[in-house]
Amino acid sequence: MSNNKFVFPKLKYKQAGILNFIEYKHKRFKFVYIIMMVFLVLALFFAIFPLFYLLIQSFKSPEEINSNVFKFWPEVINLGKIIDVWQVSGLGVYFFNTITVVIGAILSSIVFNGLLAYGVSIVKPRGSRFVYGLILGSYMIPTVLSIIPLFAMIVNLKLINSFIPLWFAFGANAFYFINFKNYFDKIPTELVESMRIDGCGDFQIFFKLILPISKPIIGTIAILATSAAWGDFLLPKLVLMDDSMFTLMVKLFSINATMGTVAGYTPDMLLMALLLSIIPQILIFLVFQKQITGGSLEGGVKE
Repeated sequence: MSNNKFVFPKLKYKQAGILNFIEYKHKRFKFVYIIMMVFLVLALFFAIFPLFYLLIQSFKSPEEINSNVFKFWPEVINLGKIIDVWQVSGLGVYFFNTITVVIGAILSSIVFNGLLAYGVSIVKPRGSRFVYGLILGSYMIPTVLSIIPLFAMIVNLKLINSFIPLWFAFGANAFYFINFKNYFDKIPTELVESMRIDGCGDFQIFFKLILPISKPIIGTIAILATSAAWGDFLLPKLVLMDDSMFTLMVKLFSINATMGTVAGYTPDMLLMALLLSIIPQILIFLVFQKQITGGSLEGGVKE
């Protein structure tokens, strides 16, 4: 075999990273690279297989799930079960509630954390470094410890059974703030100063300049906020009291807790409901992944 042919052809275009094309030519580095690829393939398998197994199990009948004889594939794949589970569980209402929470969480995460990061990174008023230190300190406090005072504040503000506290909880996130600040630190000051010369205020600069050129970090924060809000259970469970206000995670917990008392609701239907609940997260990631992997800040400074 020619020396120009190797296991990973695209590697010849790789010029940076842990291993590049020049290092790949050496046998010991080639072996390390193959080991790394095997490890990544195994990691990918263990990440995808649970989802695939959930998909297979959700189409099984109750008898197949409870059977002592294990069978990987269901005897019959009935796509009508999706509609049956949707109707019996009334998932439409809980999907809508969850989407409402997610949209509010995304907006709060971007606007509030972004504005604070803009103030600390670009405006830099007196005391901004002290505020930054406080936020870094709060990042080290476990979230569970803040649940009790947070819930007490929600009760005092009479926001029980409302989506508003779920939105604002994402608007005060130290991790999102740090990501925004690190990104804003790289924005050329000439862009900001040029807008100040044109008479723009801080809010105009933030919404007309900073946000439009910060699409990569916004996409990242949007995905993180979506994943966190969609899968959040503890705070919605504490705040939302009425069944009609439940998010998907709270409703699935309620179904699991009362499944034996609900007529006609079987374990396979719960598995199908779980499968339906994770599909939107996968779709949202596919929409935003290009902004994370391929997005970059484009300068607009004239020479």
